Amino acid sequence: MADTSSELETLLMQRSLSDPQLLAAAERAADYRILPDATVIKIGGQSVIDRGRAAVYPLVEEIVAVRKSHQMLIGVGAGTRARHLYSIAAGLNLPAGVLTQLGASVADQNAVMLGQLLAKYGISAVASAGLSAVPLYLAEVNAVVFSGMPPYSLWTRPARDGVIPPYRTDAGCFLLAEQFGCKAMIFVKDEKGLYTANPKTSKDAKFIPKISVEEMKAQGLHDSILEFPMLDLLKAARHIHEVQVVNGLVPGNLTRALAGEHVGTIITAS
Repeated sequence: MADTSSELETLLMQRSLSDPQLLAAAERAADYRILPDATVIKIGGQSVIDRGRAAVYPLVEEIVAVRKSHQMLIGVGAGTRARHLYSIAAGLNLPAGVLTQLGASVADQNAVMLGQLLAKYGISAVASAGLSAVPLYLAEVNAVVFSGMPPYSLWTRPARDGVIPPYRTDAGCFLLAEQFGCKAMIFVKDEKGLYTANPKTSKDAKFIPKISVEEMKAQGLHDSILEFPMLDLLKAARHIHEVQVVNGLVPGNLTRALAGEHVGTIITAS
């Protein structure tokens, strides 16, 4: 370890940050897992939050019950209101960075609402700099709520086509799970998992219990239940090598997934 650190320090002082030897030395350096016992849960905005009380209240009760035995970072999506804002902003020819800010504002609102519902149980919603206090929240109450939109703002990477931000709340929650070195990533949606087509519009859609990123790309599943650019993040990850998509409208599914059960669709990096 000492030799590796010494080599890396020397290269950092002498080489460009894009130098292949420097990058290889950085890759060999140990990657410390900050929250290895925690699970990141992404609650869909359109699929869950937008459904209101009937969908959200049972999930709140399940979160409160299961936090006794599981540490959870609960990310929240944006949903239908963000899509409406994207439509207006794109019609005004505004750039992707502005759309990112608008989408983030809706995800923030959803996080605040979920945080208020969980407040009497000691579970708080945090934002931006507040993420530094996440370990304290987990140590005290085993759960915390955050807005799932990554804070790229005007610095977001433009999509190849159009101005819709390519990295939205699915990506934001996954990145947090990866950077904190968490043990698992669960996406809570309104479908059992991934299908060969959109089950809401196709009667012939078939359920896929397990699939790899390459298989998804080969089958052209771009209209999938997750943001497609997130799959490239999964391929490049050091800690999170698979994610699971579950139906949060079915009571007990989240609890079972947190316990390690194969409930919905598992998507693997390879």
